[in-house]
Amino acid sequence: MQLFFTAERASGATATKRTLVFIGLILTMIMGALDQSIVSTALPTIVSDLGGLARMSWVVTAFMLTSTITTPFYGKLSDMFGRRRLLAFSIGSFLGASLLCGTAQNMWELILFRALQGIGAGGLMTLSQTVVGDMVSPQQRGRYQGFLTGAFAVSSVTGPFLGGVVTSALSWRWVFLVNLPIGLFAFVLVMLCLPVGRTEAKPKIDYLGAMLLSFATTGFLLLFNSRGVSLAWFSPLTFLSFGVIVALFTLFIWQEQHTPEPLISLELLHIPAFSVCVAATAIMSFAMLGSMILLPLYYQLVLGETPVKSGLMTLPQVCAMVVSSVAGGYVSSKTQRYTTLLAIGVGIEFTALTLIAICAHYGAPPLFFLVSLGCLGTGMGIGMPNAMVTIQNAVPAKRLGIATAMMSFARSIGGSLGVALSGGVMTFTLQKRLQALPDSVDIPAFLEKGLVALRTLSPAMHKEVTQAYKGAISASLSVSSCFMLLAFLLIIRLLLRQTRMTK
Repeated sequence: MQLFFTAERASGATATKRTLVFIGLILTMIMGALDQSIVSTALPTIVSDLGGLARMSWVVTAFMLTSTITTPFYGKLSDMFGRRRLLAFSIGSFLGASLLCGTAQNMWELILFRALQGIGAGGLMTLSQTVVGDMVSPQQRGRYQGFLTGAFAVSSVTGPFLGGVVTSALSWRWVFLVNLPIGLFAFVLVMLCLPVGRTEAKPKIDYLGAMLLSFATTGFLLLFNSRGVSLAWFSPLTFLSFGVIVALFTLFIWQEQHTPEPLISLELLHIPAFSVCVAATAIMSFAMLGSMILLPLYYQLVLGETPVKSGLMTLPQVCAMVVSSVAGGYVSSKTQRYTTLLAIGVGIEFTALTLIAICAHYGAPPLFFLVSLGCLGTGMGIGMPNAMVTIQNAVPAKRLGIATAMMSFARSIGGSLGVALSGGVMTFTLQKRLQALPDSVDIPAFLEKGLVALRTLSPAMHKEVTQAYKGAISASLSVSSCFMLLAFLLIIRLLLRQTRMTK
């Protein structure tokens, strides 16, 4: 496949086309990041209109499943058939499904259309990052990836707020229809300014590997998103399901080792910079998502903040992430010290998560959380783009698509594990602490209803249960901090190895 705007061909591309393509990529990144979060605040209104409260979670789950499963396919197929074809398909299918979601007449239709939307969404962010790797020289990738990270940060956090505004001012249907003008503009820019690229002479697609990976990933995500809801952690069905998933992943790896054109290039794992960064990214996502879902719960249950204030408390993290991603990308392009900056970013993230866990344990005032979250956003802004650049600079140009997709896939899998384990640690610790209280409480009610059940208690019991929640959430945050330390140590080991090799 002919790559677009690689270092050797950069002089052949006009600055105007490059700028227009990058604008299209920014819009694509915004669209993909927004749709992961904008729907959450519209769900109650959707249920009141369409019904189907028991199936509400599937509006999110269906999207997550298909977007995660299709990510590796977009990476591999873009290496084989060209970026423009796959990016145009991704944007086009996402827009078509968004239109269908906006016209859904019942909950089953909406769930189906959200699954179709996820198929398109699987390529939005991955291919945007991949095209940047093609578009600019390795020395400039940090700067451009920093802008994409900033766009991702703003879109992810403003999504719930925009969802509430759009739902209140217009209709929940416009939560999906708002994608159309953004996506159409991005689609036009991609089609007009991004070269087609040449298709491989005789591309071979690993259909068996694709099927095995799809089944294994679907089972994995469903298993770890049903903990504590429909299945017990240690039930026979859980162990049976886990065994089947392990068998499917094992068969997939065997297939990839024996097929002439594997879906996922396992030989890339022999490149130290690639394998370490993919592993560290999965662990970082594990730690970050696991902790981020619990902080709003802590703010409201322990600190007594309103939902609005708990949402506003994320602003220092977002602002710091936007500034540090742009500044960090600029510094990395100037210094070319990608791994060093990655280590600095992950080190700051570990320090910030540790501070947050300490603040949660001792019940610190909100100001301490705000400062710690600002540090966390700074570390994320420095670390995320440099992790991507380190991976893209380590692999051959013909494997850029699948390398970027493997990193995105690892991030999704790590995040799902982090959410499941953090929730499990919190639930287990909370249950033990509630059982130790002198007066009996309705433990299932607190595990199920949280804040609503807390409001029914007497002042003395309210204080005791609040302390139990504080201990449970701080324990889970401590686990996240330990995993972030593991990611930091992996990056430090890679940095030391690279330092020895350059001497």
